[in-house]
Amino acid sequence: MRTYIRIGLLATAYFCQATATQGATAPLSHVAVLTGDQVVQILDETVDWYRTLGAQQQTATQPSDLLILYANQQTADKVVGLAFEIARANAELLSSEASSADTSTEAASSARALSEQQKRLDAQRKAIEDEIAADRKLLAAGKTELAAKLSELQGELDMVNARKNLLDTMSQFVNESDTMRASASALKAHIDAIAVSIPSANLGGAASAPGAAGSSASQASTAPAPVLTSTTNSSSDRTGIWELGSNVLRLSKKISTIDSIDARTAALEQTFAKIRARPLEQLKSYAAQSDALAVQADSANGAALKAVRDQMDTLAWLFKETSAILIPLSKEGVLLNQYRHNLSSWRDTTKRQYHDALATLGVRLLVLAAMLAVVFAGAEVWRRAVLRYAHEPRRRNQLLMVRKVTTWILVAVIIGLTFVTELSSFATFAGLLTAGLAVAMQSVLVSIVGYFFLIGKYGIRVGDRVQIGNVSGEVIDLGLVRMHLMELSSQGPLGATGRVVAFANSIVFQASGGLFKQISGVNFAWHETTLTLPADADYALLKEKLLVAVNDVVKQYHDEIVRQTREIQKTTSSNVAAVTTATPQVQLHFSPSSVEAVVRYPVPLQHAAEIDEQVSESMLKAIRD
Repeated sequence: MRTYIRIGLLATAYFCQATATQGATAPLSHVAVLTGDQVVQILDETVDWYRTLGAQQQTATQPSDLLILYANQQTADKVVGLAFEIARANAELLSSEASSADTSTEAASSARALSEQQKRLDAQRKAIEDEIAADRKLLAAGKTELAAKLSELQGELDMVNARKNLLDTMSQFVNESDTMRASASALKAHIDAIAVSIPSANLGGAASAPGAAGSSASQASTAPAPVLTSTTNSSSDRTGIWELGSNVLRLSKKISTIDSIDARTAALEQTFAKIRARPLEQLKSYAAQSDALAVQADSANGAALKAVRDQMDTLAWLFKETSAILIPLSKEGVLLNQYRHNLSSWRDTTKRQYHDALATLGVRLLVLAAMLAVVFAGAEVWRRAVLRYAHEPRRRNQLLMVRKVTTWILVAVIIGLTFVTELSSFATFAGLLTAGLAVAMQSVLVSIVGYFFLIGKYGIRVGDRVQIGNVSGEVIDLGLVRMHLMELSSQGPLGATGRVVAFANSIVFQASGGLFKQISGVNFAWHETTLTLPADADYALLKEKLLVAVNDVVKQYHDEIVRQTREIQKTTSSNVAAVTTATPQVQLHFSPSSVEAVVRYPVPLQHAAEIDEQVSESMLKAIRD
């Protein structure tokens, strides 16, 4: 056992000496096309470009768009897959550089010394384990003298395992202190992590990371393809200006999206074109070196020939790995060019649709403008015709009001039908809107309808004297919803009180109250007075006296009252012979207790109070006489 201990101490001393020496092997030249940072940057750019498929899927609405989208998706999968091939091939070259550089550094010498010590300890442990196994078989056969030897062998095995653990720990430390090797390993892990982030693309796996790459490949093979849905474009069937305007804006945004994707594709294509120059130069250099080595091999022999063979093998491996970068780069250029061609076709088709939609929208706007121009021109003709042929102010105002209402109703209907997309939806919306307005504005609507009743043949106009309920007044304003009266005094001389009374036009539909209006050209009323006659009087004589007294008062207005009475007869087209004379009347009413005389006489409204007073005085004088 002391012998093995001395051997272990000598090996450790040899290891310490080996770590202090420097290898003589010269490192290989720089063979990687890209650095690790450049590889990650290119992958990030490619993956970011690949995610533009989501924007394309949202933009595609036509069947032809879906075909282009499907072709672009297939091409994009290939582009991303080739990008990862380029990244992994370049990572292998970086690993080769790290391994080649290790041969000339202090860390490389330490690694080789540790590796040799580990190999010797593995062989020593294997021999001890075999010897222990053989002695245990003999011990089982009955040779008890081998028990002490087995105990010694077990101690030697424990010592070898302890030394092996020490060398493993030191080897791990040496590997971790190797920056280039650690960087290459980290790059491979980063590539695999990026591949896992886009499982929809068929990226394959890497031998250096079977777990991550295997899961990525599994996800790529089992992930369902994106569901391509299209929105049926029925803009050809929907001619509403709102729908056409929305379609124009959507197509304009679609063109902008395609241009943005094409610009990013062109940038990615340019990036790969710049990378392609470096591996092409390296392949030419490797070919030239290979030709030179072939010439050198013709005159070499022995150890020199073996060295040439080793260099040829190295060049062949480098040529193969560099070709694994150049070929995908060339394919990338072809695929991206095809991708841009698909985008160009898509853009041309969308531009044609955009121009067609824009032309249709322009035609619809011109039609709308023409229809509105026709309506307003007809309204102007209507107005001029009314001003020329309707000389009566009242009739003229009525026609102008009907013109205004008709014009704006036509304008609203034309604009509504022009902007609406579907007539059925417009009819539903109009029905609901009408029902809501009818409920919410019932009083207003009734007043508007009442306005047209008020301006009819026997309606009222500004300046007429009317009575509504207990209010008498002169119309000073007649609006679409309400009218205003200047109140007139019902006592004394008929004059304005200074108060303005407003009534809703819906008064014409109310059963109570009522609206009373003098016929146009008629301005008198019949007043009635009742007198109780004395019990011992001559009733026939008093009747004659009363009639004479009243006639004396109203005779000055007789001619005007007769004219107005005839006007009433013309207006009503009825027989009013009983009142055509327009003379006062006296009727006697007999009762058990007294006799009453009912006197009726016409009075002009503007002199009603004055005439009533004069009639009263005349009748009292007639009774006293």
